[in-house]
Amino acid sequence: MAQQSFDRETDQVSKRKVKATDPFDKVAGQAEDIANRVADQGREVSESMQKVAHNFKGALESSVREQPMATLVTAAIVGFLLGALWKS
Repeated sequence: MAQQSFDRETDQVSKRKVKATDPFDKVAGQAEDIANRVADQGREVSESMQKVAHNFKGALESSVREQPMATLVTAAIVGFLLGALWKS
């Protein structure tokens, strides 16, 4: 008799434990999904930035070869503007 009562109480405690932990498990799973999506988007942005940098490098090299003076003047203007922004 005492054993049956103990077993019943143990079962009830187990059921309550499952009920209490289920919502936390669900939230943890959702947080993990969101973190994975953010990481994937970060990788995509990184890859895009690498492509842009590669394209910019090629365009700059081409510009230096074909129009060195115009490239020099452009670099000077950009440097001046960055310096002006830095001081303000």
